[in-house]
Amino acid sequence: MLKKLIYRTVGVLSAIIVTGHTNAQTAARSSQSLDGKWQILVDWYGNGNADDIARNKQPADKNEFVEFSFDNSQTLDVPGDWNSQRIDLKYYEGTIWYKRNFDHQPEPGKRSYLQFAGVSYRCEVYLNGSKLGEHEGSFTPFTFDITKSIKPGKNILVLKVNNERREDAIPARKFDWWNYGGITRSITLSKVPDQHILDYFIQLKKGSLYELCGWVQLNAKQQQQTTTLEIPEAHIKKILTTDSNGRAQINFPAKLKLWSPGQPKLYTVNIHTANDTVTDQIGFRSIEVKGTQILLNKKPVFLRGISFHEEIPQRAGRAYSEADSHMMLTWAKELGCNFIRLAHYPQSEQTVKLAEQMGLMMWEEIPVWQGIQFTNPQILSKASNMLEEMIKRDKNRCGIVIWSLSNETAPSPQRNKVLAQMANDARLLDPSRLISSAFDHFKYDGNQILIDDPLSESLDVLAANKYMGWYAKWPAGPGNVIWKSNFNKPLIISEFGAEALYGNHGPADTASLWTEEYQEQLYKDNINMFNKTPFLAGVCPWILADFRSPSRMQAQFQQGWNRKGLLSDKGFKKKAWYVMHKYYLQKQKQ
Repeated sequence: MLKKLIYRTVGVLSAIIVTGHTNAQTAARSSQSLDGKWQILVDWYGNGNADDIARNKQPADKNEFVEFSFDNSQTLDVPGDWNSQRIDLKYYEGTIWYKRNFDHQPEPGKRSYLQFAGVSYRCEVYLNGSKLGEHEGSFTPFTFDITKSIKPGKNILVLKVNNERREDAIPARKFDWWNYGGITRSITLSKVPDQHILDYFIQLKKGSLYELCGWVQLNAKQQQQTTTLEIPEAHIKKILTTDSNGRAQINFPAKLKLWSPGQPKLYTVNIHTANDTVTDQIGFRSIEVKGTQILLNKKPVFLRGISFHEEIPQRAGRAYSEADSHMMLTWAKELGCNFIRLAHYPQSEQTVKLAEQMGLMMWEEIPVWQGIQFTNPQILSKASNMLEEMIKRDKNRCGIVIWSLSNETAPSPQRNKVLAQMANDARLLDPSRLISSAFDHFKYDGNQILIDDPLSESLDVLAANKYMGWYAKWPAGPGNVIWKSNFNKPLIISEFGAEALYGNHGPADTASLWTEEYQEQLYKDNINMFNKTPFLAGVCPWILADFRSPSRMQAQFQQGWNRKGLLSDKGFKKKAWYVMHKYYLQKQKQ
């Protein structure tokens, strides 16, 4: 009954939230970037008239006037958040209208798609005064087929973007990071043949190192269409035939060099039809669990992780460029990581691709964070939509080894049912990866912590957010904690740590002074605890770098920042960095 309720609501909302389809695969084709300077109108009171603004209405004669104008208006950079671009918008939560003109020359036999990599948080999209549709969710892509809406020559694209926090949003009203608003990721215009490759999924069959599986989906739902799959370096060329739904199945043996952190091998994969070609860089690996171990390519692997937000510390704004991604990922590699937790939402496609190229495994999650109303069908449909959009975008990225459903949600009968169903849905969309969810509710018995969350039954990997020595006191001395589990599954300590202000030095035994020395000692104590946990398969400190959070109101040390970073808000290493680096070097040798 629950599944029927969720998907009945999804069916209704999908027509409202998104017109068109989510298809990141068209990014593999040539496209026209619409990034750059966009004119803006700040709608401080939210009373802008969409009919007039979307048409960029002009006075019809000298006796008419309009009370808005993009002419001589200010501009914002796209991609980018508005909070870090203008001081008066630093804390702004509301609506901004964006406008850009662009030229278009139609081509016979081609369709045009308008692709948005990410807009925060909700938006309405208008082309030449007509509404294309809406989207909700800051971190996943969406696409409109504008073939019938676009004109030869000049076109006017207008977006109404709103980032107000609401209880019916995901995340909900309260969350522990900055509420960035704006067109935070790229916008592109792509042209494809009328009959084209809509989507594809190519990976190793689950549990196998030598068998490829997947599918190619064409937009025309016709039987007996021919598709060619080529991996030139591996001397693979296969002719595929579609079924009545326009889908061609992939299933054949192949001997390929496997992707791993030590050798992040990617292959050029070409998919051809009579009218269309798509090229991608794809790696092949297996990921599975066996008892309390995680196996990469059939061999046990310990996940040496770090979490980070999509925020660049030096600029105190959204990380949006390839240089931003490269800097953050280089820090992770320098720390000794082979794994990153992309918290608490799908981060940019360029970050995911670059991490894969650099040999970093990834955990990717949707922003179902803490206080979500699991009894609200509309919220559940939004979560399901975000999960589907995330998996559709990144299903061919072999570096992603874990899909995460949520972070720190309290167990309840409704929550347990909903997330268990979402775990099943994720496996239907992508059976090749592991499923997890980060817990922060446990049972305690003396110095023992028991993992007994009923959601664990539906997960492949257990994950615990536990701040021993910070939010939780050591029950019997530092490091003297024993983890227990009711489930024969691997455990990742997905968050731990303490706050410290960079350059603030003092006693290592006083949390209230926020010293680097206290954070350093806490890391040593937690590592001592890790070494006593036999079913531990990975750790992931919180967090790589200090990040902005208005909920952090400690005026002396926090100043609107979460100070749990191993790096400061300027990118300087704290003492705890070196403790974690030493631990990872030791784990790498084992």
